[in-house]
Amino acid sequence: MITSAVVSHRIRVTAGLILGLFLAALEATVVATAMPRVIRELGGVQLYSLPFALYLLMATVSGPIWGRASDLYGRRRLYLAAVLIFLLGSALSGAARSMGMLIATRTLQGLGGGGLQTLTFTLVGELYPLRERARVQGWISGVWGFSALVGPLIGGLIVDHFSWRWVFYLNLPFGIAALLLVGRGVPERVGHEAPRIDLSGAALFTLGAGALIYGLELESPGALIVAALSLILFVFVERSQELPLLPFPALRRPFAFRGFLGNLLGGMAFFGMTAYIPFFVQVARGQSATVGGLLLSPMTVGWTVSSVLAARWLPRWGPRPMARWGPLAMMAGFGLWALAWRAPLPVLALAGLIVGAGMGTVMLALLVCAQEEAPREVLGVVTAMLLFARNIGGSMGAAAMGAALGPALAAGGEVLLNAFWRVPALALVLAIGILLIGRGVPDLPASETPEISEPIEVRAVE
Repeated sequence: MITSAVVSHRIRVTAGLILGLFLAALEATVVATAMPRVIRELGGVQLYSLPFALYLLMATVSGPIWGRASDLYGRRRLYLAAVLIFLLGSALSGAARSMGMLIATRTLQGLGGGGLQTLTFTLVGELYPLRERARVQGWISGVWGFSALVGPLIGGLIVDHFSWRWVFYLNLPFGIAALLLVGRGVPERVGHEAPRIDLSGAALFTLGAGALIYGLELESPGALIVAALSLILFVFVERSQELPLLPFPALRRPFAFRGFLGNLLGGMAFFGMTAYIPFFVQVARGQSATVGGLLLSPMTVGWTVSSVLAARWLPRWGPRPMARWGPLAMMAGFGLWALAWRAPLPVLALAGLIVGAGMGTVMLALLVCAQEEAPREVLGVVTAMLLFARNIGGSMGAAAMGAALGPALAAGGEVLLNAFWRVPALALVLAIGILLIGRGVPDLPASETPEISEPIEVRAVE
């Protein structure tokens, strides 16, 4: 029998976990609205995307490492370390005196954020019995959609009424609260056997992806060469790992491979676009940071609502129509942005809503097909790889969009206004790639299409 003391204890710990996860998820979106003011104070506009992209990259790559390390060294100890690293990165980011320092501290913050995201779900798995776990995991998953919705608006309000530095400083009191709630309420368990951690693979992938992002942003041939060599070496190293960061054999299945590519392109298009909309609104259109944040909200709303509707329609119609309608909607939204970037902001908000609706629809269709094809023993691996691809695509997409803008990014004003069409145009090309991938999605009979009880939440980082 579960006593009231146990229930109270679980509530406190769960509140701390939700609070910590909310901060980590918020940092993936809130910074976009602050970056124009950061550039104005610190300079370094040519590095604009790196604080966003490297946070996302580090959080994504470090997540599996945190999870496997917790099997060896204990969940509580690793969770508290992740919170402390995240708070240290937040404090140093708020105190940054140069763009280079901000990039380094955001990378450190992403390292802690990856631990918060991964270990939150792991601790819930240990804290609750199976019959309650799904409900609690659903609450925690909802944090992602909520943070994606309110993050840009919160960032805009903070920047307009205080300072961009408070985007980072406000993490400190709430992070300390999460530290105390979880630290006092979770017992330590250590000594669980786990396969050797793939540190070499994680290091090579981080170096390769980071060099690729840097090379795209600064058009550096040397960085692109380092990226190519590191990623090639990463592929060879992963073949010999007992538990690799990226298990390539799972991608030999055709729908898993299509889902991986579709999520990679979707992440590049969607998150790459969202990284630059606040900059466009503030620098080219002369609006406030709050308006820039509000213009991102329709994209998130479209994704969330379409995921709910697609989850209900998919058992009846199958994934094939959604794998085509989704990219077509994305193409329509990005096309409207590319043609009407000078239009009133409500028109652009409508375009963003259409993009989000398409994104939510096609991502769900690709996920269901990949999961339906995968044997049960690799179902979790395939699902994780798709989310991994989407997040890595987001970090690379931000750099690619910056490269598309080129010198217009630094020029600002009318020059940026005239050149911004290149960003949605590039996203449109990526959406065309998703459409081509979706053409190979099967038309599963209604009796064979799995029931979807929960929508796929909007995640910046998994």
